[in-house]
Amino acid sequence: MDGPFERGIANAVGVCMGVGPADRVFVLTDRETARIGQALAAEAQVLGAVAAVAELESYGPRPQTAFPEALRADVAAFRPTVSFLALRGQPGEIAFRLPFRRFLLEDLRVRHGHMIDIEERLIREGMQADYHQVARLTRAVGERATRAASARATSPLGTDLQVVFDPGLRWHLSTGLYHQQGDWGNLPEGELYTCPARVDGRLVGQVVGDYFSAKYGALASPIVVEIEDSRARKAECPVPGVAAEVWTYIHSNENADRVGEFAIGTNTALTGLVGNLLQDEKIPGVHLAFGNPYPEDTGAAWTAATHLDIVSAGGDIELDGAPLLRAGRFVAGIG
Repeated sequence: MDGPFERGIANAVGVCMGVGPADRVFVLTDRETARIGQALAAEAQVLGAVAAVAELESYGPRPQTAFPEALRADVAAFRPTVSFLALRGQPGEIAFRLPFRRFLLEDLRVRHGHMIDIEERLIREGMQADYHQVARLTRAVGERATRAASARATSPLGTDLQVVFDPGLRWHLSTGLYHQQGDWGNLPEGELYTCPARVDGRLVGQVVGDYFSAKYGALASPIVVEIEDSRARKAECPVPGVAAEVWTYIHSNENADRVGEFAIGTNTALTGLVGNLLQDEKIPGVHLAFGNPYPEDTGAAWTAATHLDIVSAGGDIELDGAPLLRAGRFVAGIG
């Protein structure tokens, strides 16, 4: 393995997840991403932990749209303290990933590193960040965000969002450091999010989540979603197929078209979009998700069966009228 790849894997296992000799580490990967999955397990063993690796294909054909009982049994029998999901997503597999994550966090209380659509480029880029610095910045932004009643997000491409927050709902800080049982986050990391009370305006996005990320990458022309009272009212995109697919996706189940997440990226080691949501949503800027509001993290009183992120990078964010981000850079005094 080359140096940056090794450093990124070591960062994920030792720094972000805090793996040590007392841990039992379960890695769920797939054939396409097996080299990363095996490297995560090998690094855990170097740190003295017991590790096991399983490929999702061994539990049935892809896409896997339900949580296989055989996988549930295997994970429970292994009794992990730490888990990684490191694989490429396929259409419909969010119906597997959501209950799998709930099982890990709520039933087993593991520390979980979620690496959906991970690829080696991300190990060599986003996983090179100083995650102690990412955590400090995320907490500093969180101090501002948790006191805010509203936000405005704009971008040179045309994003213009008015956001109202619910003081009864929580902000979830994804610091990249997950050392307590029941902690989890996506790796590469660096964001904070909440379920907004209301969103109105226009979202102009360069990267779309779930399987769209692997299929389309960074969009040659952005998608434009008009939002009224937190619901998607219209979607347009010059890239053939994108708008129609997104519209179908966000009308596939109850509340799938409702904004369930307002998020701010906080990984300043990232300097440009790569076309992979797992990393791109962490770049300083804003992203929204339609659908599941992660009620276990935010306290939202509703849910949805899907969750679709759209990233708008490189713009401005104001909280209660005060600047937080200008042209993709945090203002002086933050962090």
